[in-house]
Amino acid sequence: MLDSVTSPSPVSTFDTPFEGDLRADLDLALRLADAADAASMSRFDAADLDVQLKADASHVTEADLATERALRELLETERPRDGVFGEEYGVTGDSARQWIIDPIDGTANYLKGIPMWTTLIALAIDGVPRVGVASQPAIGRRWWAATGLGSWTNTPTGESRRLAVSTVDAIADSSVSFQSIGQWRDAGKLDALERLTSSVWRDRGYGDAWPYMLLAEGRLEFVAEFGVKEYDIAALVPIVTEAGGRFTSFDGNDSLSERSSLATNRVLHTAYLDLLHSA
Repeated sequence: MLDSVTSPSPVSTFDTPFEGDLRADLDLALRLADAADAASMSRFDAADLDVQLKADASHVTEADLATERALRELLETERPRDGVFGEEYGVTGDSARQWIIDPIDGTANYLKGIPMWTTLIALAIDGVPRVGVASQPAIGRRWWAATGLGSWTNTPTGESRRLAVSTVDAIADSSVSFQSIGQWRDAGKLDALERLTSSVWRDRGYGDAWPYMLLAEGRLEFVAEFGVKEYDIAALVPIVTEAGGRFTSFDGNDSLSERSSLATNRVLHTAYLDLLHSA
């Protein structure tokens, strides 16, 4: 994975309204997710899956590479003037419109045959994520959003359901996902994690993209993690914010590049920040 910041810095906050029509871009993002699902599912749980170690000691599979290639090929046809930032093949182009892709978020799950992994597809315009799709084909789930168009998911009957975050307004009544103890330890934030988990109703480490979707569905009030790259979180921003939530870095900034994230149901965002930074 890339350590340098390779996505433009936002020129406005993640909540800033967009002056334009994003329906065609959202439609394309959903078609990109269809292509990604076909590529990733064709090798999921394959006994002969090729797995390699990258320079940072994280895993990459042939499916990660094939999925990102499939997305880049479609984007080259449909949006040749747009830039692309993918986890596996880096950055191409320098447009103010940049597609940010994580072909398989949760590669460790994918290579173990665990179905909790996600393809993340975002369109950032002037550094602000405006379109987001999170697709989990192994469990038949997908979530999508675009600024001004709402946040949505599919239902078992095939219909679409609009998402809304919870209205829980007390930390003591909230349910949170902290991703992993190791992340917080490595970030030097174990004291903050202890304050958080001792103050809430329920805490779990669900991991990767899924808890953000639970937040957008109103099932959690807080998700935070460290060590994230732009492609780990860009698609999650519009899904959370269009559901009524708030998405920032751990320090409360509207940024994809601070290597941290903090998403909430909005009403508790400031209270969580105060609790985490109270030492």
